[in-house]
Amino acid sequence: MSTPEKIRERLASLSPERLEIEDESARHAGHEGAKSGGGHYRLTIVSAQFADKSLIARHRMINELLGEMLQKEIHAISIKAYTPGEN
Repeated sequence: MSTPEKIRERLASLSPERLEIEDESARHAGHEGAKSGGGHYRLTIVSAQFADKSLIARHRMINELLGEMLQKEIHAISIKAYTPGEN
């Protein structure tokens, strides 16, 4: 299973209305962090579960679900997390 597929699976519990995962790893070839094998990703997610949550709380929810992936498979991730009304 690819890293984007694993990310999608881990975030499924947020019941996203929209989930876009862009693998930007190729743009960071030669970057020090890329040597460890972790990829660079851009994530856009829209979920009703973000209602009444601060931006930091939304990011914490996502980071908690990704767990150990942030230690090995993901070197860097840019997150845009919205509620359906913000999208």
